[in-house]
Order: sequence, then structure tokens, then C-alpha cells
Amino acid sequence: MIEAPLRLAVIIGSTREGRVGDRVAGWFVAQAGLRREVSAAVVDLADYAFPADYPARATPQMSAFTAEVDRADAFVVVTPEYNHSFPASLKQAIDFAYDEWHAKPVGFVSYGCRSVGQHAVEQLRTVFTALHAVTVRDWVGVDLLGHDDLDRRLAEDTPVQAAQVLLDQLCWWGVTLRAGRAARPYVS
Repeated sequence: MIEAPLRLAVIIGSTREGRVGDRVAGWFVAQAGLRREVSAAVVDLADYAFPADYPARATPQMSAFTAEVDRADAFVVVTPEYNHSFPASLKQAIDFAYDEWHAKPVGFVSYGCRSVGQHAVEQLRTVFTALHAVTVRDWVGVDLLGHDDLDRRLAEDTPVQAAQVLLDQLCWWGVTLRAGRAARPYVS
């Protein structure tokens, strides 16, 4: 039996004008594209018109985002670090889904100056644990300080190797948890 490719949603967490998250996500999708066992798609939060206030009923945009989360077998969250945390736009979107995150792996590609987004990743691990998701150990961190050429920086051995390790872990957990959810629905 041939296994279906792992459906990987690469979520761009920043909606700021002038962000580099879209470029970092594009690079990561290209890395994932080197693997036959992965089907990666970008989920850009900037493409959604989320409400400023949390409504009593989900809006069509909220429902569309939640459907993307539900369809995915695994996730990579591409996040900047803003003031030692992750963007409010990302937290808002994460909170629109709940059951859809359960028993699925989440990996991180972060960027920032000096800390390479480590603080954002550590806080996101806590959030996703509360949502019954499994965060993988390794992550990709990109230091933007002193690097005028992002594309050249991303082509270096360190980020490319880190991306491959992250994809290895996501594939293992993604396939394992997909089979587990199919065999026995997750109970929270």
C-alpha cells in the first residue's frame, strides 16, 4: 500500500508590512519540496481578514483557516520574534482552531536578531502543548542581524541542514500520528 504524502501546512505567522516571513516560508517550502513524502502548502495569515474581536460565531475567514488546519497532517509555523514573543496575529489565528490541532506535530522556523526567534518558539511550544499538539524537538532559527542577503543566508549549510532535520522529525511524527488518529480517534 502506497502511503499518501504528508500534508504539511506552512503557516506564515507575521502579517506586518515589510515582513520577511513570506520569503522564509518560501525557502522552507522549497526544502520540503525535495521530498516525495511531503506535500507542503503555505497558509499565509495575511490572506485572511480575521475580525478584531472574537465573535460569538465563526466568520467565513475563521472557518476557512480552521479548515486548513483540519486538512493538514503536520505544521511548520514560520514566526518572527517580536519583543521576545511571537506576533499577536499568530496567537489569534491559533486560537480560532482547537480540536483541529489535536494529535498533530508542529515544527518551527523562526527568525530574529541574535536570538533567532528562540523566545517565540519556546512560548509557542507551551501554546501548542495546551492544544494537544506535539511539538518536535529541533527547529530552524535564522539570524537576521548583519545579514543583508537573506537568500544567501538561507542557502548556507546550517539552515539547510536544520530544515532537513526538522522535516525528518515532522515526517516521522506526522505519519505516526496520522495512523494513530485513523486507528483510534484522539480524546482530549
